[in-house]
Amino acid sequence: MSDDIPHDVHARYDALAKAVAAADIAYHQQDQPILSDAEYDAQRRALQALEAQWPGLKAPDSPGDKVGAPAAAGFAKVTHRVPMLSLGNIFAEAEIDEFVARVQRFLGFDAGAPLAFTAEPKIDGLSCALRYEHGVLVQAATRGDGAEGEDVTANVRTIAEIPQRLAGSAPEVLEVRGEIYMSRSDFAALNARQQQAQRPLFANPRNAAAGSLRQLDPAITATRPLHFFAYAWGEASALPATTQSGMVQAFGAYGFAINPLMALCADAAAMKARFAAIGAARPGLDYDIDGVVYKVDDLALQQRLGFVSRAPRWAVAHKFPAEQAVTQLRDIEIQVGRTGALTPVARLEPVNVGGVMVSNATLHNEDEIARKDIRIGDYVVVQRAGDVIPQIVEVVMARRLADAQPFAFPHICPACRSAALRELDENGEADAVRRCSAGLTCPAQAVERLKHFASRDAFDIEGLGDKQIEQFFADGLIRAPADIFTLAARDAAALKKLKDREGFGDLSVKNLFAAIDARRQVPLNRFLYALGLRHVGRTNARRLARHFGSIEAMLHTMRGDADIAMKEITAIDGLGEVVATSLQEFFAEAHNNEALDALLETVTPLPMEALISASPVAGKTVVFTGALERMTREEAKASAERLGARVAGSVSKKTDLVVAGPGAGSKRTQAEALGIEVISEDAWFARIEAGS
Repeated sequence: MSDDIPHDVHARYDALAKAVAAADIAYHQQDQPILSDAEYDAQRRALQALEAQWPGLKAPDSPGDKVGAPAAAGFAKVTHRVPMLSLGNIFAEAEIDEFVARVQRFLGFDAGAPLAFTAEPKIDGLSCALRYEHGVLVQAATRGDGAEGEDVTANVRTIAEIPQRLAGSAPEVLEVRGEIYMSRSDFAALNARQQQAQRPLFANPRNAAAGSLRQLDPAITATRPLHFFAYAWGEASALPATTQSGMVQAFGAYGFAINPLMALCADAAAMKARFAAIGAARPGLDYDIDGVVYKVDDLALQQRLGFVSRAPRWAVAHKFPAEQAVTQLRDIEIQVGRTGALTPVARLEPVNVGGVMVSNATLHNEDEIARKDIRIGDYVVVQRAGDVIPQIVEVVMARRLADAQPFAFPHICPACRSAALRELDENGEADAVRRCSAGLTCPAQAVERLKHFASRDAFDIEGLGDKQIEQFFADGLIRAPADIFTLAARDAAALKKLKDREGFGDLSVKNLFAAIDARRQVPLNRFLYALGLRHVGRTNARRLARHFGSIEAMLHTMRGDADIAMKEITAIDGLGEVVATSLQEFFAEAHNNEALDALLETVTPLPMEALISASPVAGKTVVFTGALERMTREEAKASAERLGARVAGSVSKKTDLVVAGPGAGSKRTQAEALGIEVISEDAWFARIEAGS
């Protein structure tokens, strides 16, 4: 296979994704971190490294595509006009050099070319977007999942440091973004009041700030001492500056608090010096920070650099070192995922690690347990570097109990008692992950697939959460995705109505059925992602949706000649034989086709909207070939995709346009033979600029 991705790489991906997803919900939505940043950041970095090494690798739940967590219930939802993305992370000084070099390569700059960056403390608080129209605050929203957050306008109006009206002359529309936080001194005073009132204490200032902002009663928020630093922006009718540093200074002029430790750095050496200076100042600050953020200062260069799936190319967060603590491992629990993977989870005696109570940690797979010789009852070193997923670093051998026995990883699925096997790859080596062999006959896998289908990034069915799916599955009401959309009709014909069940009522059932009906039409990319195909995450689902345009076209290809389908899928930029094989295996299974056809009788996948509908290349399939002179190949691809084009790696009958630079060879010849339009790099710029 061209990608030749080992099974253990897929297994590693699956294990990390599930743990990160659960932790994201706890951190971003519930304000109750269950795990840590040390592990969380490490897992994010591991995913990025795997993606770099194995192009096209994306698991269906890949956290690399996600930002935050869905908006919490109880607040109206706000769709961010400009997504609130997260940042990539680095942890060592050498990675500053790598970050700068990566930016220079993307832009086509020489290694010694001048390139300025800003450096500012990374505030450990809650991200918030403030929308001003004609200088007046009209809306405030949390990050949520990056695309949709919670409307917290009434609560934000109680924060003294956030101006209700901007000073001076501001753009007609300006969305200011920053971090809401609670100072350490205010946090100590708040916990003292909580203790005096015999109420639960907050774990750390970040939790206290998030919990205060998310009060349904703004009067409660008003009693909490919250602060705000402005450092970014979303939608703007005009920009008051051409640099990152200039924008932040403009925020200060508008009346916002801006961080005094922010500085402009001329090169990597200055960035390293600033990191050291901020780290030295950290203990004396009255607010928590967990690193330093570097950003390319020139906004025009930021625009050229653009974004990857969840983060800007022009910025990165340099995290401070991890924190550790020792606690006892109480148990190892085996969870079964929707792909059948048996994932071990460590249950720990709760311990405070850097201000966060940690009670769970991922153990990845059975080889990891054996390599570290982790046994139930052991005292272990737990590490975290933020607020999400922790890891067990090592066992404290001096404290091992005399009767501690090596952990026996089960060879039987705990959910259905079927054999759990480690598949062999083409080299005869065992997969790192042990999987249940029962497939969808395993109730755990079936339930997890249904949860994924209804989840936020898939069909997003309000009111059909994990608890409801587990209950409906156990009662036999929903066993396959199509059953969701026939639930109302079957309920109407049933003797015992859903509204009569414990936990339900007339209104809740009415709302659930309405939410299901509202999702009978979904974009094709969401539909494909919801199917839970291995190696088809959100990014690959978008690639497939853009390429095929409709479910009918995709079914025609995948249910047709296998060789033709393989060639067509592998020709899609960013995909490879691993994804193509996964699709073919799915469509080769009769049960999958039956379930898919049943689902298509109840729902309609809609063509994915072009990113920029007015763009002259939106929806077009473009191939870049030859030596590009005005932009790097990576920049060309990124800019085309921002305009809604599909970028392919090879020429076919479905190619609409070939952009040929000097030295273009066989691809240009093939395009001309097929009658496909071929233009120069200058003509490409003229075309896209004419449509802007």
